Amino acid sequence: MYALELGGEDDAFAAREAESAATDVAVVAPGLARATALTDRVRDLAYTHRASELVGETDADPASARALLEAASIDRTGTVAVRARDVRNSAGIDTQRVERELGQVLVDRGFAVDLDDPDHELRALYSDDTCLLGWLVAESRRDFGTRKPTDRPFFQPGSMDPLLARALANVAGARPGATVLDPMCGTGGVLVEAALVGAGALGVDAQRKMARGAAENLARYAPDADWATVRGDATHLPFPDDAVDGVVFDAPYGRQSKIANLELDDLVAGALAEARRVAPRAVVVGDRPWADAARDAGWTVTDAFERRVHRSLTRHVVVLERESDETPRALRDEGGDE
Repeated sequence: MYALELGGEDDAFAAREAESAATDVAVVAPGLARATALTDRVRDLAYTHRASELVGETDADPASARALLEAASIDRTGTVAVRARDVRNSAGIDTQRVERELGQVLVDRGFAVDLDDPDHELRALYSDDTCLLGWLVAESRRDFGTRKPTDRPFFQPGSMDPLLARALANVAGARPGATVLDPMCGTGGVLVEAALVGAGALGVDAQRKMARGAAENLARYAPDADWATVRGDATHLPFPDDAVDGVVFDAPYGRQSKIANLELDDLVAGALAEARRVAPRAVVVGDRPWADAARDAGWTVTDAFERRVHRSLTRHVVVLERESDETPRALRDEGGDE
């Protein structure tokens, strides 16, 4: 069993992304979740910061955590450090006291403390009335600040931030051996994040300058990845059936589309139908929910989220699965999930 430290303010969305790298993810307190198994892909998650092998769960007070650790069997040797967190300042815990008391338990059991470069790190995670105690096993790569939209070679206002783009790519199935398609790729933010986790990335955009700009960004951030961008129509994709493993697109905002003189509803409906033809799963983002349109296109809506950007904009995210007896191509190649 593992403890996950979630980022952001939307635990349900963070847990949904974590399911791309972990099994049986369940939120147990604000900012904290449990999982029964992990894969190496946990390091590529946007909204999970750390994963720890769970020692146990107890009440949110120092004495309970100390009793839990004293009763636990520990099959580790070497130096240790204890890090305590009051997640979102929800538990009212003196974290320094916790670190001292748990550190003393470990010293009494023969460990040496090394706060700078320990062999093992024990994490005491407090949230509301819960404490999860675990040994750190993985941290996600926090390099998203190096890919700010305004710092990219090609930038357009309204570009998606890399944290959300990474999460959407992960939910859509981005991983080594998989291919992710964005049929309205814009500046290529989702494609960059999909490529950086090892997936093949395909981008289509109705505007030539966007397809070229997305390619410029991909060449900067993922020069060795397998990617391509083309000018094209999201409602008539130039790919055969089941060509990709997942689709992600950020639908145009407002009531009208400027693409191919289509009404926005018609554009999204056509894109949803084409996405279902080429992939078994999709993630669609918009300034309004597209769940009904997705169902009309034959999709099953498995999850829906609202993510507030600012006072006048809320992004709606729907996660879609195509009902089929056929295993997605990437999972066949991988021999099933880890």
